[in-house]
Amino acid sequence: APFLIAVGLGLLWWAVDRVGGLGSILRDSGALHGSRPGGTPSGFLLGLFLPWVTAMVGFWATLALNIPDFTRYARSQRDQMIGQTVGLLATMPLFAFIGIVVTGATVVLYGHAIWNPVELVGRLSAESGSSLLGLAALIVILVATLTTNIAANVVAPANSIANLSPRRISSRVGGLIAALIGVLIFPWKLLDSYQTWLLSYSGLLGGVAGILVCDYLVIRRRQLVVRDLYRVGGRYSYRQGVNRRAVGALAAGVLVALAGTLHPSLAFLFRGAWFSATAVSFVVYYLLMRAEPAPVTVSEEA
Repeated sequence: APFLIAVGLGLLWWAVDRVGGLGSILRDSGALHGSRPGGTPSGFLLGLFLPWVTAMVGFWATLALNIPDFTRYARSQRDQMIGQTVGLLATMPLFAFIGIVVTGATVVLYGHAIWNPVELVGRLSAESGSSLLGLAALIVILVATLTTNIAANVVAPANSIANLSPRRISSRVGGLIAALIGVLIFPWKLLDSYQTWLLSYSGLLGGVAGILVCDYLVIRRRQLVVRDLYRVGGRYSYRQGVNRRAVGALAAGVLVALAGTLHPSLAFLFRGAWFSATAVSFVVYYLLMRAEPAPVTVSEEA
């Protein structure tokens, strides 16, 4: 994170300095507003605003769903709350603001938006005639990407893969397997369909989120028997370790989100895939689980 913040602040300083102030960027970069699909406020909301909000929610939902991989090491509830507030709620608006300002500056300076920092750094290096500047910037971006991805995106899959066979697969080996899979799916190709990819997997993550929230807040009423979470044959083992009701609720949420690709009148379901999948999986899971025994109380943990 410090590397990313340093890169972002450096680009922000460059943008404000080159264009002549923040006000000039916001005033003169009108091309960033884009067109309003449908020509109406509702068309703009459903055609442009909603899908990009969904894409960004899906982008951050990966870390949100796997945050227990990190918060379990916190010494208290207060520590993890402060950590998440400072680490996520402060940096997310900061990076969004930097992205808008820097991209707006490229519209003013070059006549078109350059959103990729690597492309922008390459152009700046060519303009300055200094290959050393480009090399230094790319090294910083490389280190920032590697450290951020290792911290945010490798821990969860490494633990999940290791849990498939704890005796044979360690967390380190799980991380290596996750890294290999990450290369084999050719993630750089996903940039060609960036928004579609984010919308697609945000529907999957939304389905998971709806189940987790419903189970913890509504079904369990925030009461869990911690010992049984790690015990084979405990009350959370269900049938052969799988809660089929949860799988059914997840499938329902994902299918509803994907239904938005079948007809233009249902497009809002896919454009808001995270929200539609979350809502559907939440409701379906509640309906399937309400026949379960009453939630346990804290006193039962002893």
